Amino acid sequence: MKKIFMLILGIQSLQISLRAQTLSKETVVIITKLGTIKLKLYEETPLHKANFLKLVKQHFYDSLLFHRVINEFMIQGGDPDSKNANDTAMLGMSDVGYWIPAELNKNIFHKKGRLCAAREGDDVNPKKESSGCQFYIVMGKTYDSIALKKAEIRVNRETASKINYTTAFGGKSLALKKQYFRLLYENKEDSLKYYARQLTDPYSVKEYNNTPHYTFSNEQKKMYNTVGGTPHLDNNYTVFGEVIEGLEVIGKIAGVKKDKRDRPLENIRMTIKLVE
Repeated sequence: MKKIFMLILGIQSLQISLRAQTLSKETVVIITKLGTIKLKLYEETPLHKANFLKLVKQHFYDSLLFHRVINEFMIQGGDPDSKNANDTAMLGMSDVGYWIPAELNKNIFHKKGRLCAAREGDDVNPKKESSGCQFYIVMGKTYDSIALKKAEIRVNRETASKINYTTAFGGKSLALKKQYFRLLYENKEDSLKYYARQLTDPYSVKEYNNTPHYTFSNEQKKMYNTVGGTPHLDNNYTVFGEVIEGLEVIGKIAGVKKDKRDRPLENIRMTIKLVE
């Protein structure tokens, strides 16, 4: 009887996992000279789904470039200025005049092959709203437990920074305070910003562990350990679809030669079509 109960429980758990994302009836194909990528969108992100389908039906993406590609990370496209851009133009700055409210979902994370919305940074976009047209597809890599812990802290960078500052300037860690003042005195703002997001001080680590923060689920850890992805982007960018065929094409695009701004030296244009 106990074995039967455990079997039923296991089946129910699998069903819950499978129901985490509901695939759209529509299929979208991205056609490039390096191959075709076939995708499904998620019903759990209706605003992003509706907007993407609208632009596809309008042939908005046809002849646009994958203008930013990073091996073991992602491929990005959808900048309207890329259609007629010259070979030296800086791309990635243009949009369609509106942003989409974030549709963050704990159960939908940055596993390899996921379709995600690009966006402006938190300094001008604290609500994490998405670009109206630019998107990226995750390539990523696999992570061990130590790397995942670092990625989790990166997801919680605002929480970590706040804890570090209160630890340093609240008189709880003289060593951390000295480090902050040194970087301030040397006018190393970028280094200070980076250092503030790390957890190295024992008191800060203790406070962080006792403070509510975003944590990776067991399913996320398993996927990032075996399939791969970009875990540090979780809870910060909306994921609204996934590749169902042509996963290898992402690697081909991500691996091309590029300039110092990560733009491919040879243009990779896209045509996106809807398959009902």
